[in-house]
Amino acid sequence: MSMSETALPFDDIRNLVKSMPGPDEEALQKIKARDAELTKPAGSLGRLEEIAEWLAAWSGKATPKVSRPMVAIFATAHGVADEGVSAFPSAVNRQMVENFAAGGAAINQICRVNDIGLKVFDLAVDMPTPSITKEDALDEANCAATMAYGMEALAGGIDLICLGEMGIGNTTVAAAVMNCLFGGTAADWVGRGTGVDDSGLARKREAVEQTVARLKGEKDPLEVLRKAGGREIAAMTGLIIAARLQRVPVIVDGFVATAAAAVVYALDPEGLDHCLFAHVSAEQAHAKALTHMGKDALFDFGMRLGEGSGAALAAGIVKTAAEVHSGMATFADAGVSEKSD
Repeated sequence: MSMSETALPFDDIRNLVKSMPGPDEEALQKIKARDAELTKPAGSLGRLEEIAEWLAAWSGKATPKVSRPMVAIFATAHGVADEGVSAFPSAVNRQMVENFAAGGAAINQICRVNDIGLKVFDLAVDMPTPSITKEDALDEANCAATMAYGMEALAGGIDLICLGEMGIGNTTVAAAVMNCLFGGTAADWVGRGTGVDDSGLARKREAVEQTVARLKGEKDPLEVLRKAGGREIAAMTGLIIAARLQRVPVIVDGFVATAAAAVVYALDPEGLDHCLFAHVSAEQAHAKALTHMGKDALFDFGMRLGEGSGAALAAGIVKTAAEVHSGMATFADAGVSEKSD
């Protein structure tokens, strides 16, 4: 993505959003026609059929195939973590980046068993953004540049991208973003995250309340992102937009990844149609956010880890949906009698 020299950085982002394409109707009609000929009763594979159609519509390929899926984990640090909003210290950020590299995290195992690529993006993990309770996380130029960095995660022919993140304190940041965009109270959007006790939960609510009050009713999605968000949410927001432009279907993970999706949704309510929401997080406000956006997640396993873990599990289902459609015989191929009229 190139930033023009005359416009403000966010103007370029808004123009990209306005230029996002719709679904490939020709590919969608072709896959529906073939589905009607496959050796099964119509509609008998339920959501798997819907997923195959979604893949065709947003990849532009009438015979959907997932050859190069990838989980992109964006790791960063948040100043608000110093306000006692997490059960873990910020030192965990660097330790977990090293754990990803060593293959020791949950996401490494899920990617390995499902044959999914994994890339970790270090967004200044040793340099926290300012605490959002006191000042803006990012200025416009840095926010737009971080979004552009996220856009570049699609390099190398990726054909299915899973959003992942890691950053102590980021459920607080995600709650603040959603509170600003969707309204309600801090208590509506704040949950226990990594497992804070009651006093930690109260500090999280207070932090979100202070942030929302500081923003004084700001509703511009990109301004909310830079003021109340963080680098990983900015990068994931950019990635969602770039994936739409490049016709790469997206799988959104849990609560924090959904905060990035919420920014895109607030810019364009149809801007998430190329996204599949993997799971309903155990973080209590995630289901509320999905309802706000009219989205249904694939499953609810009570997960709240992040790392793209739910998205990677969902990618296994998406790969299966593509292979089932592409590999099944038609009634004519198999010599199977069709349903009599």
